[in-house]
Amino acid sequence: MKNLTNPCNTVILIEDEEDVREAARLTLELEGYSVHTYSSADKALPHISEVLTGIVVSDVRMPGTDGLELLQKIISIDSELPVILVTGHGDIEMALQAVRHGAWDFIEKPVPPDRLIDEVSRAIKSRQLELENRALRQQLDDKQQLDNQIIGSCPAMVALRNQVRNIADADVDILIHGETGTGKELLASSLHQFSKRADKEFVALNCGALPESVIESELFGHEAGAFTGANKRRIGKIEFAQGGTLFLDELESMPMHLQIRMLRVLQERKLERLGGNTSIPVDIRVIAATKCDLLEAASRGEFREDLYYRLNVATLHIPPLRERADDIPLLFRAFVLASATKFGRQEPELNPQHFDLLQQQEWRGNVRELQHEAERLVLGISTLFSQFTPAAAFCQEQSTLPEQLASYERKLLSEALQKSGGKVQEAAELLGIPRKKLYLRMQKFDLHKEQFYPTESA
Repeated sequence: MKNLTNPCNTVILIEDEEDVREAARLTLELEGYSVHTYSSADKALPHISEVLTGIVVSDVRMPGTDGLELLQKIISIDSELPVILVTGHGDIEMALQAVRHGAWDFIEKPVPPDRLIDEVSRAIKSRQLELENRALRQQLDDKQQLDNQIIGSCPAMVALRNQVRNIADADVDILIHGETGTGKELLASSLHQFSKRADKEFVALNCGALPESVIESELFGHEAGAFTGANKRRIGKIEFAQGGTLFLDELESMPMHLQIRMLRVLQERKLERLGGNTSIPVDIRVIAATKCDLLEAASRGEFREDLYYRLNVATLHIPPLRERADDIPLLFRAFVLASATKFGRQEPELNPQHFDLLQQQEWRGNVRELQHEAERLVLGISTLFSQFTPAAAFCQEQSTLPEQLASYERKLLSEALQKSGGKVQEAAELLGIPRKKLYLRMQKFDLHKEQFYPTESA
């Protein structure tokens, strides 16, 4: 079998008429495509798989397996593999039906070279994006890989991952420092997951999210009758984390008198519940996180210096997003994929102009803010990308007249579908074209009516 997996410019061309097949092959090869020709679908099928980094162009009417049968077989192999059908004038209705059942598009004979090149180019780009996204999804699904949890290729993030690998399995308490939204809890969770305590509980508590009257009971638990309303014994977060990891976020917010009690737990690995006299041994690892300089806070009398030094066996620093702007495209693509899965929406097309705009922002909320922007884009409510209509973004990458006309056509289709809320019949009436023709154009430009349904947030 020929190697059809590299580079991403492969075209499998199936045509039973030799003259037509050779003319199409020459046209595509002059454009730089790697063309593999076959005189029948049966000969081509063994070379088609889900790892094919290319597309299929096939005649419809052929001896043996025809183009429609081939389409169904390809869909069963990989439903995202673009298949362009070449059809005679009398087969237009058949081709329309094929498009509705998964064909990328169809071209009517005789095939104009420019049309063939244009359709193949678009299909190849779509295939490349799909394979890139598929690879990224596979990486994100592999939870055993630290690189897929702490994402980033800048030197600071590479160094951070190395630190995690070095200390994750060392049973020492850790202090994490980072601005709001940089991913401190994610880092703590990764330290737990790659430690020998991974099969036990990871218990998180935000010290700044609870009132002082509640946090003590949340941490240490209480005995029945310890205070008004304490009708029964309650196990606190520290005790619940037995054998595992306790994560204390916004440590700087912990009340001073609780800092003293926490210091004793760290030193003696024992606690007493509120209202109790029994000393309870605890086997935990403590990971604390802060967004401020605790030594400065200690100098102002706002934090216990001895608690800082007790926790500061190992300190990890997470850089803010503004210091790792080169990681923004990778992070954003990962968030878009995750958001599309979460909301059951179509993944929006991203291009260099999107990433340039993202890298120009301040991102005061850091990674969390970037994640929320990805969610807004997937939901279709992003204001940051309002300047990029699907057609405008596409047009910025293209320059030829046919490509610009196609971009304008895509823009008109999108606007009509947006106005109709995804109702195809209503959009077709707005455009003044038959519904069947609109379906065909939607298929060509990878538009789906679900993209234009009104959202709850809208």
